[in-house]
Amino acid sequence: MTRAFNNKMVLRTMGALLLIEAFFMGIATAVSWWYHEPDNSAFLISALITFLCGLLALIGGHNAPSRMGEREGYVIVACVWLVFSLFGMLPYYLSGQIATITDAWFETMSGFTTTGATILNDVECLTHGALIWRSLTQWLGGCGIIVLSIAILPIFGLNGMQLYAAEVTGVQYEKISPRIADTSKHIWLTYLGLTIAEAGALFLEGMGGFDSICHSLTTVATGGFSTKNASIAYYSNPWIQYTITAAMLLSSINFATIILTFRGKFRKTAQDEEAKWFLSAVIAVTLLLTIGLMGRHWFTLYGGFSIDGGEATWANIFVSLEESFRTGLFTTVATMTSTGFAVADYTKWASLLWVTIFFMMFMGGSSGSTAGGIKWVRTAIFIKSGIAEFKRRIHPNAVVPVKMNGHPISQHTTNNVMAFMVFYLMIVILSTLLFCALGVNFDESLGASVSAMGNIGPSIGQYGPAGTYASFPLIGKWVMTAVMLIGRLEIFTILLLFSRVLWKK
Repeated sequence: MTRAFNNKMVLRTMGALLLIEAFFMGIATAVSWWYHEPDNSAFLISALITFLCGLLALIGGHNAPSRMGEREGYVIVACVWLVFSLFGMLPYYLSGQIATITDAWFETMSGFTTTGATILNDVECLTHGALIWRSLTQWLGGCGIIVLSIAILPIFGLNGMQLYAAEVTGVQYEKISPRIADTSKHIWLTYLGLTIAEAGALFLEGMGGFDSICHSLTTVATGGFSTKNASIAYYSNPWIQYTITAAMLLSSINFATIILTFRGKFRKTAQDEEAKWFLSAVIAVTLLLTIGLMGRHWFTLYGGFSIDGGEATWANIFVSLEESFRTGLFTTVATMTSTGFAVADYTKWASLLWVTIFFMMFMGGSSGSTAGGIKWVRTAIFIKSGIAEFKRRIHPNAVVPVKMNGHPISQHTTNNVMAFMVFYLMIVILSTLLFCALGVNFDESLGASVSAMGNIGPSIGQYGPAGTYASFPLIGKWVMTAVMLIGRLEIFTILLLFSRVLWKK
């Protein structure tokens, strides 16, 4: 026997969330008004439409039963990105800055899922209002629309526990607080603090105030939308690049680890095995790219380690080494954290280098962060399970547990990881085949699939860091946004909606 689906509670919650979206749309409206831009009326109309629809939904859900089960939670979490993108595309479309519904939908979904893929060939022609809204969509989606809203939902008499459980998927092994509301507040404050700190640092380093805010919003969200066509390569200041690199790294580490560090629990943070896997991979790939870029730089400019027939000076060597290291580090972090910012077009590098970058697109950052991808905790469990299976083959009677942070991983969690890996690869393969059927060549189809699934943005070929998805097939854009959503919600939240088990008591 199934329990009646609580339609009114879903409607009421969606109404409350739409009011939150209208508030942030109002911020973009204020920015547009401040700069006296012609799209101010489009933003104002969009904000009013969003507010009125949210208010009507809130009223329609009046006197809803207080109970919210798993079904309602999963439906809300799955639908909120669709609804937010539906209303979020209005400013682009009504202002005429994005001409078609398909492209406006693509850009908005890419923002809210923090994918960072764009159909805009000239970002710099956008108004300040559109640029800040573009950044805000990523900032809202980065921390998780639901997690960000948990602290606000009680104002409307709503309990966010089921929403949190549905939105924060993945392997979790460290609790910040026993209460969901307290946990979300800690995450929200950390997220806000990182955003403000980065914006301040970028401003002090010479980036303009508006650009500092926009880049900070999209960096901490690991989204990658920039206000410049050349992305971060526009800024030649090394300190700006290092600051953004540090912000991307911090935002891709489990927020529980960051919060525990701020609380002075250094012993626990030092035991974070996932962070060790993640940072070790960053170091290894950065070294590989640095060596490759250093060699490429010297042989391109000087035909070897000599200048005008003489030996290179130590100053020249240092400058080349620092530049190669900075570019390698930035590209590694931007790719692995699924941020997608660029300081160079890696598709023009040696095959070994860009292929390594491509495979790192699968990995992502840490669980409990804003990064996309498979996540390193799953990768670690997958590898450890394989090693444990080898040991069991040699010693059939031995008990060989798989551990993370010194704690045994349950068989249920291991099965979850294996199932996730299978579904992840299946979706990448299916979407690749579909893109190929639409006329996109194989390598670019595969790149677009991996990029969308990992919420990365740039991929390879003409859709690399120097290109856009403007020429991508129309049907392919709709499919790609669906893959972005599945990747953002980490597969199971979407798949569960089509499961009979979820709809049974």
